Amino acid sequence: MNIPDFKNTEVAFSSYSDRSLRKTAKMFQLMNAQWLVSLSSSLGLLALKLRLPLVKPIIRATIFDQFCGGESLEEAKPTIAELAKFKIKSVMDYGAEGKTSIADFDYSYQEIMNAIQFSKDEDDVPIVSLKITGLAPFNLLEKLQSGTALSQEENNIFSTLKDRLFEIGALAQEKGVGIFVDAEESWIQDAIDDLASRIQMVCNREKVIIYNTYQMYRHDRLEYLKVSHNHALKNEYLLGAKLVRGAYMDKERSRAAEHGYQSPIQVDKEATDRDYNEAISYCVENVESIASFNASHNEDSNMLQAQLMEQKNIKTNHPHLNFCQLYGMSDNLTYNLAHKGFNAMKYLPYGKIKDVIPYLIRRAQENTSISSEMGRESLLINNELMRRERVK
Repeated sequence: MNIPDFKNTEVAFSSYSDRSLRKTAKMFQLMNAQWLVSLSSSLGLLALKLRLPLVKPIIRATIFDQFCGGESLEEAKPTIAELAKFKIKSVMDYGAEGKTSIADFDYSYQEIMNAIQFSKDEDDVPIVSLKITGLAPFNLLEKLQSGTALSQEENNIFSTLKDRLFEIGALAQEKGVGIFVDAEESWIQDAIDDLASRIQMVCNREKVIIYNTYQMYRHDRLEYLKVSHNHALKNEYLLGAKLVRGAYMDKERSRAAEHGYQSPIQVDKEATDRDYNEAISYCVENVESIASFNASHNEDSNMLQAQLMEQKNIKTNHPHLNFCQLYGMSDNLTYNLAHKGFNAMKYLPYGKIKDVIPYLIRRAQENTSISSEMGRESLLINNELMRRERVK
C-alpha cells in the first residue's frame, strides 16, 4: 500500500530540530491572531519604508524564514538541498508583487530567465513560477479582457509581453524546465488564460512545459478545465494544469457587489471542495493527455489523488501526477507524500525582503482566514513535540 499517513508527525517534521519546531509552533500561534497580523502588516510596511533599525532582521528571523527560501536564487540553495534530502523538489517563485514600472517588469523578466537557467543545473528544481502581472501592467490586462482599445504605447507593451512569454517558453523548453502561470483576479484571468493557451500550443507538443492555473473556488473553472483539455486534444498538444482552490475570494465578492454582476465565487466551501475533487478525478482519468499539479493544503483532496492512483495502479512517480504545497505550511502532506514515493514539491518564494513583504502579508492574512487549517498545523506540531518528549 502506498497510501500516505498524513497524521505521521515523525515523518512530517523530520527536518526540524526541537528548537526550530518550537519556533514554528509559536509562529502559527501568533498568525492565528487576526488583529496582530493586521497591525504588524501595516506597521511592518511603514517601518520598512522608514528604514527603521532592526525591522529587517526581525522580519528575516520570523515570517521571511518561515515562508521564503532566501533573498536570491543562490541563497535559496541550502533550503533546496534540505528539502531534497527528503525527496521533495522545489518550485522557484520570484515573490515580488505589486510592481508597476517598466523597469520592474524588465527586472522580473530577467529574474524568471535567470531562474530557468538556475533550474537547469539544479536537479531538484523542475519548475519556475511566474505571474503575468509581474511582466505587464494590471490595467493593460483589464483592457485586453474588456475589449477596450489600447493606445500605441500599450500595444507596444503588449507586444513585448507576448515576445517575452514565448522567449520564456522557448528557454524553458530548451532547458527542460516547467513553467507555472499563476492565476489572478477574474477580471484579468481571461486575458491570462488566452496567453497561457497560446504558449502551451507551442511548447507542450512533446511534453508539458507550461502549466496554467485553475482556481476551483470559481464556479466556472471545472468546466473551463474540460474546455482547455478538449482544446488541447483538438490542437494536438498536452495540457498542463495546476489545481488550486484560490486566493482572491474577498476581493472577488466585493468587486462583484460593487459593479453589480454575479460573483464568480462558489456559493459555499462544499461546492468548492466538490469541484476541486472532481477536477482531480478528471486529471487522473486523463493522465496521458493532462499533466497536473494538485496544489492544495486540503488533506482530503491530497488523499483522494493518492487513493485514485492506487486504485488505477498508476505509479506514484508518474510524471503527469504531482503534488505541491507552500513552503512553510502543510509539511504533514508534503513530507508524507514524498515518503511514499509520490512527486511532492514545495512552492519556494525568494526575493529581497522589501520586495516580498506584500507576498508575506498575503500569506499571513490568508492564514488568519483559514484558522481551522492553522489550528491543524499547530495541533500537528504540538503532537510531534509531545511524541519527541515521550521517546527521550
